[in-house]
Amino acid sequence: MIFSGYDDKNWGAYMFKNKLKTLTEILLVSTRLGLTSFGGPIAHLGYFREEYVQRRKWLDEKNYADLVALSQFLPGPSSSQVGIGIGVIRGGILGGIISFLGFTLPSVIALIIFASLLHTFDIENAGWIHGLKIVAVVVVAHAILGMASNLAPDMKRKMLVLFALIITLTWQVPFAQVTVILIAGFIGFILYRQQSMEEKLTKYTIAISHRIGYFCLILFFGLLILLPILNGVTSSDWIALFDGFYRAGALVFGGGHVVLPLLEQEFVRAGWLTNEQFLAGYGATQAVPGPLFTFAAYIGTVIYGWQGGLFATFAIFLPAFLLILGTLPFWNTLRQNSHIRGAFMGVNAAVVGILIAALYDPIWTSSIASTIDFALAAILFFMLVYVKLPPWVIVLSGVIGGTLIAYI
Repeated sequence: MIFSGYDDKNWGAYMFKNKLKTLTEILLVSTRLGLTSFGGPIAHLGYFREEYVQRRKWLDEKNYADLVALSQFLPGPSSSQVGIGIGVIRGGILGGIISFLGFTLPSVIALIIFASLLHTFDIENAGWIHGLKIVAVVVVAHAILGMASNLAPDMKRKMLVLFALIITLTWQVPFAQVTVILIAGFIGFILYRQQSMEEKLTKYTIAISHRIGYFCLILFFGLLILLPILNGVTSSDWIALFDGFYRAGALVFGGGHVVLPLLEQEFVRAGWLTNEQFLAGYGATQAVPGPLFTFAAYIGTVIYGWQGGLFATFAIFLPAFLLILGTLPFWNTLRQNSHIRGAFMGVNAAVVGILIAALYDPIWTSSIASTIDFALAAILFFMLVYVKLPPWVIVLSGVIGGTLIAYI
């Protein structure tokens, strides 16, 4: 067979080279994000939007918003699921794995090291950490401005933004965000089920079959049921650890901070580590970039060394991986359905309100403590939005600015 001047052998080599180039690009970009994305899951979504949508155009604004909405529906670390989803869209299942590893491993390695060094260095209170918190304010604010103009252009969706903002701020319970999203989805289903298909969507090729999707979903629920049974009939500490971390990753809605009570119950109350060790590790997790779920790497390291840290990381992220791989094969079909599309439009508007609420608490309240902090935030915002400097320059400037503020 001859295709565009290539025989079978040369065409295979060309395709392999092209695939390798794509996977290498995914690894480099996701690793850079893993090294510079401070501020928690909401800030990560801002970094992702800046890199994947605005700069590289791997997917457009509406598709990115839909992927964020899908991750909000699913339990687990939403920003990690978005990163995995983008990797899958760009490079198949292997691209999703590489995207996940690049974004996650820097903080995992840092926390494994911190598990032995945290008591020696007062990292949490360092000036450069405060500067990184201010960077998170800027990144989230920029993301909100861009997403709001695209996802809430009419009065109905602006009212949904306001509804989500008010409820999220005033109703401080673990399932508040999920409830808001479900209500907004229902309202969007009612309001936009007829006109929603007027918006043209780019249809992406998802290199995952429906069979693999079903398998991942069955495995997710199977492990959720089987692991507690195995833990009850065996005396293996490794199965107990796997069960505890897997359930924590599978049953959490609302981001990394919500996983803390589950991890505290599983490992502090059960005597695996002390409350002081737990709190010290949480402080370290705030000091590193990447997903907050990597707190598991610290706990695993305290219990069983670096092997325990890697094992705990695998266990807590496995549910998120199974869920996103299980749902992505059906993503295009769901989004093209006019009724489902209307629900997504409502959910996307609610996500903007949730982002605004998160910008205020905990990001703003824990970062902007003085007029000098606000001045630094304004400078960084100007550099990002108007000078259009890349995010890593903003991060470095925040580190320098936070360090200088500590000496004022």
